[in-house]
Amino acid sequence: MIYNKLYGIDTNIENYVEKIDQDLEDRFKELDKISEYNQIKVLKAFSENSLSTMHFNSATGYGYADIGRDVVEDIFSTIFKAEDSLVRPNIVSGTHAISLVLFSLLNYGDKILSINGDPYDTLQQVIGIEGNKKGNLISKGIKYEKLDLKNEQEIQYGKIKDVLDGKTKLVMIQRSTGYTNRRAFSIEEIEKAIKEIRKINKNVIIFVDNCYGEFTETREPIEIGADIMAGSLIKNLGGGIAITGGYISGKKDLVEYCSNTLTAPGIGKDEGLSFGTTRNVLQGLYFSSKTTIESIKVALLFAKVFDDLNYEIIPKIDDPRSDIVQAIKLHSSDKLKLFCKSVQESCSVDANLTPIADEMPGYEDPVIMSSGGFVEGATSELSCDGPLREPYTVYLQGGLNKYHGKLALMKVLEKFINNNFLDINSIV
Repeated sequence: MIYNKLYGIDTNIENYVEKIDQDLEDRFKELDKISEYNQIKVLKAFSENSLSTMHFNSATGYGYADIGRDVVEDIFSTIFKAEDSLVRPNIVSGTHAISLVLFSLLNYGDKILSINGDPYDTLQQVIGIEGNKKGNLISKGIKYEKLDLKNEQEIQYGKIKDVLDGKTKLVMIQRSTGYTNRRAFSIEEIEKAIKEIRKINKNVIIFVDNCYGEFTETREPIEIGADIMAGSLIKNLGGGIAITGGYISGKKDLVEYCSNTLTAPGIGKDEGLSFGTTRNVLQGLYFSSKTTIESIKVALLFAKVFDDLNYEIIPKIDDPRSDIVQAIKLHSSDKLKLFCKSVQESCSVDANLTPIADEMPGYEDPVIMSSGGFVEGATSELSCDGPLREPYTVYLQGGLNKYHGKLALMKVLEKFINNNFLDINSIV
């Protein structure tokens, strides 16, 4: 029993988690089929775009000769079935990639419509509905409207017509959970929403925030009618190897607007160094179909255990999975802090540190984050976080392999038992 031998985990806890692992074997096999499909899709994109060792050489200066940068963007376009892509290390996060799309495509007097309620916390500050940060969209004369979810869970397809009018320039759909009480929207649900939008307005720009969702299914948003999408390279697509960056994929003219905003009109995609990141980006992409599914396996392990312990989990065990996030409502700040401490102790890097809730850029509430990986802040690696507000939900994400997730789960159970949050008899 390796977990007991090396970490001193109680054998009762180890046996319990091993049983949960076996109980989920059929689900894991289904997930492996998705991994296989996306792995072959990536390999085919490498081949179609004639990826060569010469592409790993880096350029200097303006980057005119950065052929690695160009092939990366061609590969992303092939994988996502997009007309064009912008994949750059100077897109610093998923929030930055999304913000870049919004600032590039919206002008004074335009309206943005979010059809799944308010977006993720950091995007609320970008728009200007929270925080009143300088330079937000609303301060530039861009209007914002939202369509709330039905019961905070479902897109109100039939009500889209009531809020989508002629002044709406862009409709935004957030695929992932974010800090909400809903599961991620499946590709099928997003496709249904896009069809409803197109019935009303064929020309409105449909933008999907694809963060945490890549390679969780066999189709991506561009394939189902989205015009443009964006995400981070240190989430799913990084595979634990990409050290920074973000991407935007979609229609060529829309991507051109984004590239002109990132650099300058007239320069666009023609300049900008990859800073020698091409190998890491593509090697991470190579592994990402596997690591993304491993993350979902980790999520399912935690979900099954905490569901059995009568905690409310999002998504539920049998729900469709379209991102790597597993939310667990703990209803206690002490439990949230202890959960994060337990995961931190299981991290590959900085396992000796104790996470502390604090103010963070982009968030209105103090946030506690557990993260210790080879790439700082990479949520493709095992991590968890949560805002210190009711119902004290922890959001678990990442895990480059299932075994790492099992260790973290055992650590959480051990600490919950030792702190009288859980009775050992409930898992024996």
